[in-house]
Amino acid sequence: MPAALSALDAYRRIFAEAPGSLAFSTAGFIARMPMSMMGIGMVTMLSSLRGDYALGGAVSATVALAAALLGPQVARLVDRYGQSRVALRATGVTVIAMGALLLCAALGAPDWTLFVCAVAVGCMPTMGSLVRARWVHLYQGSPLLHTAYSFESVVDEIVFIVGPILVIGPSTSWFPEAGPLLATVLLGVGTLLFCAQGRTEPPVHPHAHAAAGRSALRTRGLLVLVLTFVGVGAVFGSVEVTTVAFADHLHHKALSSVVLAVYALGSCIAGIVFGALKLRGPLSRRFLVGIVTLGVSMLPLLFVKNLVALAAALFVAGLSISPTIVTSMGLVEQMVPAAKLTEGMTWIATGLAVGVAFGSSAAGWVVDAAGASGGYWVTVAAAGLSVATAFLGSHLLRELSEARRARSGRFR
Repeated sequence: MPAALSALDAYRRIFAEAPGSLAFSTAGFIARMPMSMMGIGMVTMLSSLRGDYALGGAVSATVALAAALLGPQVARLVDRYGQSRVALRATGVTVIAMGALLLCAALGAPDWTLFVCAVAVGCMPTMGSLVRARWVHLYQGSPLLHTAYSFESVVDEIVFIVGPILVIGPSTSWFPEAGPLLATVLLGVGTLLFCAQGRTEPPVHPHAHAAAGRSALRTRGLLVLVLTFVGVGAVFGSVEVTTVAFADHLHHKALSSVVLAVYALGSCIAGIVFGALKLRGPLSRRFLVGIVTLGVSMLPLLFVKNLVALAAALFVAGLSISPTIVTSMGLVEQMVPAAKLTEGMTWIATGLAVGVAFGSSAAGWVVDAAGASGGYWVTVAAAGLSVATAFLGSHLLRELSEARRARSGRFR
């Protein structure tokens, strides 16, 4: 009980000590919901309207890859011109593009029109990065920043638990376009509410940004994190596809969503606990431990025989996710200049998105070729890739952490 009260007090403080933080975090939660709704929404809508799962999957992948490509560019503009100025315009483009895509789908327009619209939908801002940038503005140099990062990681998990339910339900109960339409409304409303919170918006650094010129991806150490998260994203993508196939093989396909929710629940609980801890030592070491733990926790998936065992294995595997993501955001905040912080955080999301696309595709191919549980070999291979990348880059990350320690006189 005392530990629980301590955790609650830590989360209470991040809001109590920063007026306006609850408002922007809540708005960010609403605006982030479409992140977990767009992909499955495209598949659900187009499979219902045109009876074509392949088309839905291809359009969904186009949205994901477009977001991965355009997201860092939008974030770079955010760093240069401000969150409200850029996010509102980028969201406007996304809302118009989604409206056009829904009309094309409903009216039976040629398939190529769906892909053109899907590319423009990828302009949506990465709201998680914008929210975290506000927390950095409020708590940079404070232990409360760690708690704030953990809270937002938990919010991400809640988004991925609730989002698919919100999009599938309306599309199957009302009309096929209802789910994606709801996602579009949430994005527009959430972004408007978020941008209305002007007093917590981070200041822009136009001169520093212009002087630096180059992309944040060229910052020393950031590429190591991004490549590592390509592997982590492939873990996520392959787990999702293989779990659905595995449950279908056992004639309980509907339970796949429950099993995946248990996976997210493990990460959610770990994030809550992690945020209340007062940790010492270099972030680079914490990051490496987190990635190795994530990799090892995927091995039991190769041996599960039923959904109960699978749910238990995924719950344990999920425990390493939020702490690792929280630590990676701390590393980005350490190594990327303030003028490029949003872009730096968005590159992590881009690495995850690219990995999810490759992981889901590879797992689908392996499942078709080798059976329902074969896709978990893709999961283990992707985890191994992320561990190897983290090990190869650990020297650089450690060097950067030590340099930060020398400047600040203490570990973060």
